[in-house]
Amino acid sequence: MHDYLERYARYATHVSAYVLLLADPYPRFRGWYGTYPVDVRIDPPRPQSRWTIGFRLVLAIPAIVFAYVLAVVTIVVAFLSWFVALAVARVPRGFQGLGAYCVRYQVQTLAYLLLLTDRYPSLASGTGFQFEKGER
Repeated sequence: MHDYLERYARYATHVSAYVLLLADPYPRFRGWYGTYPVDVRIDPPRPQSRWTIGFRLVLAIPAIVFAYVLAVVTIVVAFLSWFVALAVARVPRGFQGLGAYCVRYQVQTLAYLLLLTDRYPSLASGTGFQFEKGER
């Protein structure tokens, strides 16, 4: 079950990155690690505390609300990115970085809710989300 949910979270990341203009190629339907410019790394399954699993939804309410706020920010950034890309034929690095930061937190929240990890979503960058460097 962990592998299936891991691939679902990864595929959701790939589709979000494509729709929000963070990555260029259309994502394939596999959700495999390392097959897309924007990817998520999820740790293998580990034992988790039953108490935190039982109250996971209640514990995640603040993270869900904040992920929703970041989703709105991401949509605004993607909308502005579209117009900038029409004018200069590329999306600026700052827009890509902000979009990747928002998607990173949203995927961390999704992984926390799907019991893929016991780590609470963090605003610190570089925790379980990779954004490959390269020309886009």
